[in-house]
Amino acid sequence: MSKFATKAADSPFYLARMEASKVNDRLASREGAADETGIDRSRMARVELGSANPTPEEVLLLADTYDAPQLLNYYCSMCCPIGRQNVKPCAVQEFDRVMMQALAALQGTDKISAAIISIAQDGRVDPGEDVQMDEILAYMKNVATAAEAMQLWIKKNLKGEACNGKK
Repeated sequence: MSKFATKAADSPFYLARMEASKVNDRLASREGAADETGIDRSRMARVELGSANPTPEEVLLLADTYDAPQLLNYYCSMCCPIGRQNVKPCAVQEFDRVMMQALAALQGTDKISAAIISIAQDGRVDPGEDVQMDEILAYMKNVATAAEAMQLWIKKNLKGEACNGKK
């Protein structure tokens, strides 16, 4: 059994590896994880300690090996310079929490739909309608965040066809 790495304790990559080690004890050590992933042990240490950002390919490999789709969101929202501007951080949550967030995000759909129709009916955004557009954008961002949380839950908890978007 490996000891707890206090310097990497806040690292999502370390935490995901430790969670995965409950299923695959080879992942309890960086050496075992290096064997499983093909990522050099010292490189993995630098990633877990935060002194190096992983490459997108490494994140895909770690997320798959650790069954940790939240690493993809973490990388995009925290490490990627483009993603930091466009992707909101999201964590895997319990099913009931995810569903309640989705329902809360969807409240007001009729009001937003009516606002979109009202603005779009003449084919342009008139002066004064920009405030409504800001409200619409905020609503859509909230829905997108709830959708991301739901997608993470599905990837983490449902295997096979449902996870891959197949019927």
